[in-house]
Amino acid sequence: MTQRRPLIAANWKMNGSCELAVQCCETLSQLPASNTEILICPPVIFLNDFPKSDRYQLGAQNVSSEVSGAFTGEISADMLAAAGASYVIIGHSERRALFGDTDTLVLAKTKRAIAAKMTPIVCFGETLTERQQEKTMQVLAQHLDAVYAAHPELLQHSVIAYEPIWAIGTGETASPAQAQAVHAFIRTYLKKYDDAAASKVRIIYGGSVNAENCAALFAQPDIDGGLVGGASLKPAEFAAICLSAQDS
Repeated sequence: MTQRRPLIAANWKMNGSCELAVQCCETLSQLPASNTEILICPPVIFLNDFPKSDRYQLGAQNVSSEVSGAFTGEISADMLAAAGASYVIIGHSERRALFGDTDTLVLAKTKRAIAAKMTPIVCFGETLTERQQEKTMQVLAQHLDAVYAAHPELLQHSVIAYEPIWAIGTGETASPAQAQAVHAFIRTYLKKYDDAAASKVRIIYGGSVNAENCAALFAQPDIDGGLVGGASLKPAEFAAICLSAQDS
């Protein structure tokens, strides 16, 4: 079986402060060395509040699909990279639902991030209605096709995040068996684009991941880590999640 390095990514969303950045750094610095990759994606204005460290990477929560120009309020991939971001979250369900990020835009942003030598964490997931109608796999296949069907070369540079929309910020979590079934489907489906890349790509789970449920999730063979929301704002709990990943 292909060994994939676990990735635990903190998505602070529109939360946080300089003080939280300091607390987070101090807590993570006390963790024992491990193979787990830790990523923190704060609001971009806090990127420079994190000292350079070999204990974690920094990322952004969004990126412009444009290179530069008259796009007030947007931040380019090159700007994010210059600010210290090595990853960027793309296509999060909140971006799709609240700000109109379409599959076409997600593809454009993914290409832009990779061109700037950042790793995109490309998010996909289904709504509660779609799951109840047993359309989960159909919905995910459509999203995956939109990004990778015409551009399979992007897969080897990507991280995939499965985030069931019904489990984000709700306290609800897909059971380990449910999450594993979807992750296994995603990996198998990706093989038609690039078999080798599909075996190596990290597929992480996002959806109310916390210190209580993470160990069972990370124990699944196709779950390679987590995209952590609310729990990532609590340094001690986030550190516990990171420890759990290295023990899985």
